[in-house]
Amino acid sequence: MIAGPGVSVSVVIPARDDAVALAECLARLRRQTVAPYEVLVVDNGSTDDTAAVAASWGARVVAEPRVGIPAAAATGYDHARGDVIARLDADSRPDERWVERIVDCMLADPRLDAVSGTGQFFDLPVALRAGVSGVYLGAYYLLAHLALGHTALWGSSMAVRREAWLAVRSRVSRDDPEVHDDLDLAFALGPGRRIRYDPSLRVGVSARSLRGHAQRVRRFDRAWRTLRVNWRVAPPWDRWRARLAR
Repeated sequence: MIAGPGVSVSVVIPARDDAVALAECLARLRRQTVAPYEVLVVDNGSTDDTAAVAASWGARVVAEPRVGIPAAAATGYDHARGDVIARLDADSRPDERWVERIVDCMLADPRLDAVSGTGQFFDLPVALRAGVSGVYLGAYYLLAHLALGHTALWGSSMAVRREAWLAVRSRVSRDDPEVHDDLDLAFALGPGRRIRYDPSLRVGVSARSLRGHAQRVRRFDRAWRTLRVNWRVAPPWDRWRARLAR
């Protein structure tokens, strides 16, 4: 594959039993205006054709038997070889300039450690897509910013410099599947690093994670668990003090 000018981008996709959605995601990555240096699919104990689908699209398949997105995502980042590690979910639908925009962000600001994007739920009724997506992601970024003392990361569309990942990889939760890995990584990066929200990194994403009362409760519980784990290390007032001191 051809790397972007001046910066190489590895795309990591953690996946478990998600072959159909993954095929669509990989097809879209094949059509990028700037091709990624590599695409890594982390097969997280799948029982379907996830690994075979990934291989058929030319992705490098990495196995992570510990079930849970934190373990799968971290394993993918560990194996990535590009200057920048970009992240999608299996159901993410990036447009053809997604990698190009990440390259542009990183080249425009050499001090930028990570960038995070936004999305829209493609499988909701058309009349509801913009409103529901805006409220959900707007609330996530606002509340997470207050908790972190800086901009959050959203795992369906984000990127972090490999050197930043290497500096904090020992601080992230890998063995707790009930932690939100993207928020946990943002905590690990801390207020001393530069994280930017870029609305141009927009992807389509499924609303399946919000369907059903049990699923919504589980996501809320995971959010609180992630906050409790990280606030034991540094409570929000300490994080904001560090941020304001900069």
